[in-house]
Amino acid sequence: DVQMPGLTGFEVARRLRERKTASQIVFVTAFDQHALEAFEVNAVDYLLKPVDAARLAEAVERAKRRVSSERPLNDQLEHIVQLVTERQSRRERLAVKVGERFLLVQSADIIYASLTDESINIVTNQVAGTSNFRTLDELHASLDPGVFWRVHRSHLVNINKIKEIVPWFSRNYILRMKDVKATEIPVSRTQTKRLREYLKL
Repeated sequence: DVQMPGLTGFEVARRLRERKTASQIVFVTAFDQHALEAFEVNAVDYLLKPVDAARLAEAVERAKRRVSSERPLNDQLEHIVQLVTERQSRRERLAVKVGERFLLVQSADIIYASLTDESINIVTNQVAGTSNFRTLDELHASLDPGVFWRVHRSHLVNINKIKEIVPWFSRNYILRMKDVKATEIPVSRTQTKRLREYLKL
């Protein structure tokens, strides 16, 4: 309605637009002089009382079509914002403690990270040391999830640094990595299925 206690219908419509909600507005009123204002707030329709039921039904259907056409766009925008936020939270370089020094390594150079005696060990071809991250979950959250896989509760690997996949007991696998020691890392049963699907094993 246009005339309401407190805010008018147009004031409500403007506030909804300012908040960028997905609400669709149909005015139903006895006043015909506000049709231009209804256009300005992008109302679906402006119906005069007494309201024709068929016209009201048509307006509601038009509002539904607007919602369904805008929803995919809103979903896409939300997805883009989420991707940008995640990308901003990823680290291109990490500090690795070697002895008493901290060395900065490129995330893409990390071959694997393992949890050993409550320390997180990070290995590249040039550096082997510990991380200040408290858990592998924390470390994983700061890296690209499309590249770094948690293949085991104690191991996180860079899938681009896998040298060889070795079949093991009970249809499981061991990953032989590209570090100088050719470290072997077990794949948990739950991650074995994902590995098979990804690499078409």
